[in-house]
This record gives sequence, structure tokens and C-alpha cells, in this order.
Amino acid sequence: MDRLETKIKKLKKEKNAIILAHCYQNIEIDSVADFVGDSLYLSQKAKDTNADIIVFAGVSFMAETAKLLSPTKKVLLPRTESGCFMANMIDVKSLREFKAKHPDIPTVCYINSTAAIKAECDICCTSSNAVDIVKKLNVPKVLFLPDTYLGKWVEKKLENVEVITYNGFCPTHLRILPEDMDFARKTYPTAKILAHPECHTKVSEKADFVGSTKEIMECVKHSVDKEFVIATEKGVLDRLQRDYPDKIFHLIKETIVCQNMKWHTLEDIYYSLKNETYEITLDETTAQKATRCIERMFE
Repeated sequence: MDRLETKIKKLKKEKNAIILAHCYQNIEIDSVADFVGDSLYLSQKAKDTNADIIVFAGVSFMAETAKLLSPTKKVLLPRTESGCFMANMIDVKSLREFKAKHPDIPTVCYINSTAAIKAECDICCTSSNAVDIVKKLNVPKVLFLPDTYLGKWVEKKLENVEVITYNGFCPTHLRILPEDMDFARKTYPTAKILAHPECHTKVSEKADFVGSTKEIMECVKHSVDKEFVIATEKGVLDRLQRDYPDKIFHLIKETIVCQNMKWHTLEDIYYSLKNETYEITLDETTAQKATRCIERMFE
């Protein structure tokens, strides 16, 4: 494995490439990644990089986003199977029907969506900034897609904004049930329960803290507490256990694993970089519209 890491690092230098890895990836990929983080952080790194090649260890919408933000770069997704179930729950036809039912209302799309969907929306957001984005629109109603639970969490945080949500969801986070939270509370009475806003509303209500991947990690970093239950994808727990060996972590349940996020291996990264496969390409008109949607988020 060390030899493979050395070969990847050598190729990165030769090709002026960087590797971006999401926190849900297999943890061994961190050893060759230049940046590891959540969607917002990786989007910013894709936007700012001077590299010629971006290898994205994540799912397809993330690689598309990197391409939108760095259109002159070659963006590679090592495994084409790495899709997102939530992103695939909405297509352009469904989105247009959703908007037609609620005309003249701004459309906010979660970054967990395809470029084609972003191209049809007014502004993009991530779980880190969704509340701020909707608040700054300063309107009484917004359409939010594709994740209904993140949308309703935003509505609860703002109170004076009606968030009309599309009926999409993350299958991984939906595996966490209210009774799992009750079991964790009873089993680990001194632990703080940290949950992602993609969880069902009835789950989020039972958490001590609700936040994005980055916010959950920051919460642990700055907390005086020593024991935590992690109610999000297992990759977050793996990194917290590595980074904070003096603290105790429990995964809410063993099935909270996103298989699409786990496709990539170090071998895949190596061959992707060596052969420059598989390159992300986007229709120019779609790309222009989708890029504007994301740029509004950064503005």
C-alpha cells in the first residue's frame, strides 16, 4: 500500500494534479488526498486550485461541481458508479413540474444535485450554508430541492420563511430512526448525539447538535465533552476516531454507510491519474447556467 501511495504522489507531481476527497470516502484515501472535507470546502478548493488535473474521490455531482468551478481543468472521477441516490431522485422534467406548481418563488438547490438541475435553479447551497443562503434571499417563500429534510430543517431554523420542499431524501441518513436515537441516549447517557440535517425531522429533534459534516467535526474539536454518538455516515466517525484518540465515539448504527461513497480505492485513484480516466464533460449551455447558480452561493 505504501508503494501505491508513493506512485500516486509521484504522478500528482508529474501531472500537476490534486486529489479532493470527501469525508465519506474510505479513510485510506486521505493518505494521498490534498484536501479532505465536506461539499462546501471541496467546492472552494476546486474553485481556487492552480492544478491542471483534479481527481475527485467523491460522487458524480461533486466531480461535476468541480468541473463547473474549474472549467479549464481536467476533472476525473475514478469510478463512474459513484452516483448519488438523492441527486438521482429529481430530473429536469420533475423539477419543471415542481416549479410550475409554485410559480414565481425562488428555487434553492442543494449542492447534492446534478449540473442539469443546478442549471434550472436560482441559487445553490450546501448543508453548511443552507440557512444563511435562504435567509439572505429575504423572501417569504422558497422552493427547496432535492432534500426535503434539509429544507424543513432550514424552515425550522428561520421560522419566518416557508420552505416548500421536493420529496427527495438521502437513503443512508433515512436509515437512522427515532428509536435508534432513543437507544443511543439510553445506552450512552453521557454522550452528546450529533446528527446531520439530512436525517429525518423526528431524528434531528432528538439530537444534541445538528450540523453539516464539517460542523459536526468542528463541534467535536471544540467541545469539552469526551463521548459522542455520530448520527451520520461512517466516514465521519472513522476520521474523528483517528483525529481525536482521547475521545470516545459510537456510530448510531452499523448500517449508516453510503456504498456509492465507498467505491473508490487507492488503486482506482492511481489508475484514474495514470490513464486520466474518467473525465467529466458537460454541455456548454447547461454548464454556464449551473455555474451561475453556484456562483450566486459564493457571492
